[in-house]
Amino acid sequence: MELNVHGRGAFCYAGGKAFDSRMPAVVFIHGAEHDHSVWVLQSRYLAHHGHAVLALDLPGHGRSDGPALASVEAIADWIPALLDAALVDRAALVGHSMGSLAALDCAARHPARVSRIALIGSAFPMRVSPDLLEATRSNEPLAQDMVNIWSHSAYAQYPSNPGPGFWVMGENLRLMQRQKRGVMHVDFAACNAYAAGMERAAQVRCPALFVLGRRDVMTPARAGRELAGAIEGARVVEVAGSGHALMAEKPDEVLDALIEFLRFDVMSAV
Repeated sequence: MELNVHGRGAFCYAGGKAFDSRMPAVVFIHGAEHDHSVWVLQSRYLAHHGHAVLALDLPGHGRSDGPALASVEAIADWIPALLDAALVDRAALVGHSMGSLAALDCAARHPARVSRIALIGSAFPMRVSPDLLEATRSNEPLAQDMVNIWSHSAYAQYPSNPGPGFWVMGENLRLMQRQKRGVMHVDFAACNAYAAGMERAAQVRCPALFVLGRRDVMTPARAGRELAGAIEGARVVEVAGSGHALMAEKPDEVLDALIEFLRFDVMSAV
């Protein structure tokens, strides 16, 4: 479905079901140089089991119009506008990597719009090495190769993949190559510059879940646990054998964690 947000088209995947704003809403926020398709397995299941799903393409990504938003805070402020366009008062936010920082920031500064947050592959600070940041500006193919290698554990290397014909690293590389030129640098610069993580975490009052990959070298589980420690009552699930690309490497484990975490919203709506 396509929504009008600040006068620009914003594409959202509704999980193969007609979107119904009266149902418990879940907004999926992708990471840097990605789009809604990283959530296809998790979003489709939840859409068919009691949720109204919006797996969005951030501005400038995938099928959404406009330039990429230049800061985590700008993304966090864009999410309530998306909810307004979808006629949703309040939603659970599920974010990966850069999207997890946006979900965190949104929950802290727009608490009336957020029922709970699930942060996947999250950490603070989310620093980017100077060499990688420069490559995102001057040599995108090199930067994409670097990120693709670092985002996956050895489990994802061919032929050990979640299902027959599913090439985890090949799919992720093609997804990055599909994004508009220049978006990668904007996204990674936004992650690198974000400085309010611990402050925002201390302000979060809604339930929070962290899903972390034990073999993640992009956002190490140790750093994710430290961020979780700043949120009162936050729950942490660590996924063995997964790197940063948790939704592709361990899709069932991620979905199981989300089902359990979001169960209360569905029960309350019945």
